[in-house]
Amino acid sequence: MPAGAVALPHPRLRPGVLRYHGYRLTAARPRLEVPVGAVTLVLGFGAPVRVSGPGQETTTLVSLIGGLTTLPAVGEHLGAGAGIEVLVTPWAAFRLLGVPQHALAGRCTDPGALPGGERWLRLADALEGLPHWRARFALLDRALTAWLDAGPAWSSRVEYAWRLLERSGGRVPVRRLAREVGWSERQVQSRFREQIGLTPKAAARVVRLQRAVRLLTSGLSQAETAALCGFYDQAHLSGEFRAMTGRTPGAFTAARAAVAASGGAGSGTGGAADGEHVSDRLGGAVTSLLL
Repeated sequence: MPAGAVALPHPRLRPGVLRYHGYRLTAARPRLEVPVGAVTLVLGFGAPVRVSGPGQETTTLVSLIGGLTTLPAVGEHLGAGAGIEVLVTPWAAFRLLGVPQHALAGRCTDPGALPGGERWLRLADALEGLPHWRARFALLDRALTAWLDAGPAWSSRVEYAWRLLERSGGRVPVRRLAREVGWSERQVQSRFREQIGLTPKAAARVVRLQRAVRLLTSGLSQAETAALCGFYDQAHLSGEFRAMTGRTPGAFTAARAAVAASGGAGSGTGGAADGEHVSDRLGGAVTSLLL
């Protein structure tokens, strides 16, 4: 069986469900995960993953849910393992998981601990028993479609506001978001907390960071990146970057370049088995750094 595979979910699930990443590891390196605008669902079979970082307790789980966060985390497989990582927009995760997203933000949660969470553990067991990735992705399509259909409705206004943040690179103030969706600022704050997990300002920081990381790793200077992303100056970029990734911009980009030059590869949750250089989890986003 191939070590890993990547697939897009069925069109009916998109754009809420973003990506499937199947992985199989025989060896693992720790990975620094930077904040990204997606909720992570890991349905694992095999060795557990240990996740640690500022502002959260160290967690060791085989399957896990990682909510939105503004802080970095380090993930490491504790031995050989396999599983599927599912990346989901936060507003779709609200419906799929059936819990307010602020309960998941900034932490890793055992899916079995959620209301009705046994279904996630049963799904992981069923995925493990299938013979190849294609069959596993097909089962995911069926299960997630049914659970999304049965979940609580998300607000189309929240989805619109989130997309506006993404299109602007995180540069839309809360006042404008409220005006665009026809709510008060207090309503926007409340709905974001429920269906995104972060306040609009914190969510904008994540979106802006992701744009900055993409620009820096594509070769732009820190001064150019700061100007394009709306930071006050290069020092502001550097301080925000370090607070959210644990690295300065220069140290992060240099480490990424060193991994790429050495032929280092990464997997969906922290190993080196499936040929994805520098170990990004979400297409089009810079999410990870092998340590």
